[in-house]
Order: sequence, then structure tokens, then C-alpha cells
Amino acid sequence: MVGSSETGKEPWRGRYYRLEEVQKHNNSQSTWIIIHNRIYDVTKFLDEHPGGEEVLREQAGGDATENFEDVGHSTDARTLSDTFIVGELHPDDRAKLQKPTETLITTVQSTSSSWSNWVIPAIAAIIVALMYRSYMSE
Repeated sequence: MVGSSETGKEPWRGRYYRLEEVQKHNNSQSTWIIIHNRIYDVTKFLDEHPGGEEVLREQAGGDATENFEDVGHSTDARTLSDTFIVGELHPDDRAKLQKPTETLITTVQSTSSSWSNWVIPAIAAIIVALMYRSYMSE
């Protein structure tokens, strides 16, 4: 844990944990997950989780943000999850969790002129037509 300061309703504010520390909590005796850079100790919730213990255990010690959001948790579930927050991921480690954005297929900029985009296929079509005509005439 790095830094520690208690504030009113959110005693976890200002408590930063390094990613390496969170990754150590990946078993049934100590299960921590990261959701939106907040660290949750869900060890006591494993047996109560509606989706089953395995769902949480699979994410233990790592970032569960995408899976948490994909499921579409209710407002009640989000409110309940706040009770399990123990701190925040250290700002220096947040970039380590950034997943690459979706790979999009991009076209390569062509340096050739636009006429070659239709001339080459046209010539190929003519050659194929001549070869077919020659083959059929025999």
C-alpha cells in the first residue's frame, strides 16, 4: 500500500496499491479485483456472488472492469460493490491495465494514380476473355 489517509465516507480514498500487490491477492483466502482503477476485496463475497464464485476467482488479482460492465450489473449491485473498495490502483500502474483499442482494418494509402485502379483489372479481364475464347475455339 502506498500512501494512506482517511476521509469521511470514503476511507479508501488516498490508499493506493501497486499492481504487483493486487496481483498477489488471487486466491480464495484473499481475492482482490480492479474495476475502474478501484480495488475491491471480494473475499467475503465469493459465496454470495449471484454469478458464482468462479466468476470472481477468474478475475482475481487483475482488471475486471470489462467483464463487470459486460454483464450489466444493476444499481443495487453497484451500490453493494462500493462496500468492498479497499483502495485505488496507483496512478503509475494504471497505464499497465490499458488494453489496446480495437484493431481496425485500415487501407494503405496508395501512391499510384487512380487510373491504375481500374486499368489493371480491365487488362486482366481482357486477357482472361481472350484465353477463354481461344480455349473454346479449339
